[in-house]
Amino acid sequence: MIAKAEVRYIRGSARKIRQVIDMIRGMNAVEAMNVLKFINKKPTYYVSKVLHSAVANAKSKGLDAQTLVISKITADEGPRWKRYRAATFGRAGEILKKTSHIKVELDLAHQTAPAPAEKPKKSILKRRVVRAKTSKK
Repeated sequence: MIAKAEVRYIRGSARKIRQVIDMIRGMNAVEAMNVLKFINKKPTYYVSKVLHSAVANAKSKGLDAQTLVISKITADEGPRWKRYRAATFGRAGEILKKTSHIKVELDLAHQTAPAPAEKPKKSILKRRVVRAKTSKK
């Protein structure tokens, strides 16, 4: 991690923000900023602000924006604002206004590590056969 930026308490659900950040994950930082300009969704405004902040943090360390890659970007749930609305028969219906936290981490293009390969899983069928053989003794 060379540079990072975080924005908290964004008005919007993390689920909708993840739709946007999934499109730019792993991209070059400059390329990702250009892609965000053409995505027609509300969270692109907040994601681009955080990305610009992370790039500015890297520039303050003397790095070039062209060499930066988004190594990690997440959208986590924040607290929910609870509001109430009148419902029938004197009840109150709860309205949850969701908030989110967005985190961005940048690395140099040649420093990003590849994702670790998953280990092959042993089949459950073989385990059952072994157990059956040992239980007969």
